[in-house]
Amino acid sequence: MDLLSDILARLRLTGTLYFRTSFTSPWSVQVPAFENVSRFHFAHQGRCFVRISGEPNPVRLEQGDLLIITRGAAHTLYCDPKTEAEAMTLDRVVELSGFTGSGTLVYGELGTDHETQLVCGHFAFDKHASHPLIDALPSHIHIRNYGEAAGGWMENTLKVIGAEAGRDRPGSDLIALKLSEIIFAQALRACLTADDGGGSALSLTGLGDPQIARALSAIHDDPARPWTLALLAEIAGVSRTSFATKFSRTMSMTPLAYITHWRMQIARQALAETSAPIIEIAEAASYQSEAAFGRVFKKHFGAAPATYRREFAQAT
Repeated sequence: MDLLSDILARLRLTGTLYFRTSFTSPWSVQVPAFENVSRFHFAHQGRCFVRISGEPNPVRLEQGDLLIITRGAAHTLYCDPKTEAEAMTLDRVVELSGFTGSGTLVYGELGTDHETQLVCGHFAFDKHASHPLIDALPSHIHIRNYGEAAGGWMENTLKVIGAEAGRDRPGSDLIALKLSEIIFAQALRACLTADDGGGSALSLTGLGDPQIARALSAIHDDPARPWTLALLAEIAGVSRTSFATKFSRTMSMTPLAYITHWRMQIARQALAETSAPIIEIAEAASYQSEAAFGRVFKKHFGAAPATYRREFAQAT
């Protein structure tokens, strides 16, 4: 599995669709903050503005654009600057529209030709799932003409999502939901490969640096291997000092700290999703004793492995 896919799979990326909208002018909607998720809006038809809390300027979302609000910040969607101050809360709009949770959320003046169709939802990861790549994300990602930027097949996929979301045909919601889960990965890939002179937050992470990416791929291919700084530097093709300095700068942690961090993410997932004995999970994370593994795991997640497994099961 490639590096980005492995990261997202281990963090258990899941997508959730809220609704497809049919907003007709004039309209303005306040969307509340939602912790630990990345909200997204795809402009299937028409355009609108998005004012994100804490940002100085609104985002103009044109037809075909994708906006991901990475940390679930409150924001206002509106059709025209004149309507921004008149925004209603999302709950009130849902109430007035009679939206029941299925079909399309229809709101605004009847008989107008100025319609905006959005496909809205969010992305989330497992609790306690983390990675420097996700931490490095900017407050929002705006990809213009997203289908074209991500590739022709993605443009067709987005058309299918737009056509299926909110429809009453058998299986429509499931089809749109599953397709939506690839949007986040494609958005990250588009950012990582963007020809922006290397100045974006994502291009400055290790995944955007060929030397660091080689070392990261090696770690992800065999996380239990007894890695050393010298071995990783050799794989990266640079000196140990240069590798350690560049890795710490791009990943916000040392190489050995990253190895421990990733091993704990793998162990966290194993505890949550399997019934494997803890000693087996410890050994897979390169620990020869359950006690040593337990100390490191508790330092990362605030609970002993057995407690974490029990609490996760109860929450699920």
